[in-house]
Amino acid sequence: MSAAYAPGERVVVRRGDPPGHLRTPSYIRGKSGVVERVCGAFRNPEELAYGRSGEPKKTLYRVRFAQTHVWPDYSGPAADTIDIELYEHWLERAA
Repeated sequence: MSAAYAPGERVVVRRGDPPGHLRTPSYIRGKSGVVERVCGAFRNPEELAYGRSGEPKKTLYRVRFAQTHVWPDYSGPAADTIDIELYEHWLERAA
């Protein structure tokens, strides 16, 4: 399985609230960040939660977001970031 995104690439987390078990926090949906690393391919935990196989494997990324972008009222240093691991099916290439 090849990764769709490379480290340094800008991505946007899909908006959406499909029913079921989700691993993508609601506060990060719709936010843009930068791929920090490709973590590898793993079975999809959103399917595993229901006793399914989780196959095919999905690529997992560590994506870095500016805290000031995630939390509009964030009062810490502007350079602060938060890293979140997100599966590829939640990401889109940023315009």
